[in-house]
Amino acid sequence: MVQQIPVDPKARADDPARDAERDDSTHEITGDVAYRRLVLVNAVFVGAPGAGDRGWVLVDAGVMGAKSAIKAAAEKRFGAGARPAAIVLTHGHFDHVGVLEDLAEEWDVPVYAHALERPYLDGSASYPAPDPSVGGGLLGRLSPLFPTKPVDVSRRLQDLPGDGAVPPMAGWRWIHTPGHAPGHVSLWRESDRTLIVGDAFVTTAQESAYAVAVQEPELHGPPMYLTIDWGAARHSVRALAALEPERVITGHGRPLQGQEMRRALHALAEDFERVAVPDHGRYVEAPLRAADGSAYAPPK
Repeated sequence: MVQQIPVDPKARADDPARDAERDDSTHEITGDVAYRRLVLVNAVFVGAPGAGDRGWVLVDAGVMGAKSAIKAAAEKRFGAGARPAAIVLTHGHFDHVGVLEDLAEEWDVPVYAHALERPYLDGSASYPAPDPSVGGGLLGRLSPLFPTKPVDVSRRLQDLPGDGAVPPMAGWRWIHTPGHAPGHVSLWRESDRTLIVGDAFVTTAQESAYAVAVQEPELHGPPMYLTIDWGAARHSVRALAALEPERVITGHGRPLQGQEMRRALHALAEDFERVAVPDHGRYVEAPLRAADGSAYAPPK
């Protein structure tokens, strides 16, 4: 039976007192990392307040209809008319690229993603269909209605370099964390052990509309209805736990920090099959992988 790892609310990495004073609708995690919640997903802003034009980076691009919210937060945080140096994607699922095409065009910026995500970002392939049989909850049951059609930012799309660097984000490196998506990546800054994990794991039960609304802090595996390779997902969580992060910002749910967060993350990694993997499901029985066992690639 799928469960969650509860986390003490004191492990929240976003400071409610500080949030109450902010006027840019973001929640600050460190001096140069903040996020804004957009309905059911988080967009992350990396750069110091007042960094100005091209002095910051947007990680993931929210859901459809979020353009004005992202732009408003960016302008208040970085300055009027401030555009990012780039948009970096953890992966290309619909709730992370909802306004990607519009923002990339308006801001005239490059888009960086893992090479395995390219088919879903250049208009050439759709993601595998969601599996509504896993996890229960309203959002899980509605998942067949979620868009899988690819966006097309091929003119601006650049592969993340093979050496792990993130060109517009000095001091950060990307880590391939597949399972939820073939080219899913997490972003790691070793200097202060800050980890942006996308959907490699999340801190709310994303299948449940109630949990998404309430957002009590707890650790879960990746959103179940779109995860296509549970073995790879387990390996990814274990690799991230081994980093011993100080704070984590997930695609869904509140960011967490400190020893209590690390305890919960190690518990998730060590007992992943019982805690995170559904008892049954399309991709539980038949994970999608390439013929050689590597990450899935869409048929040509």
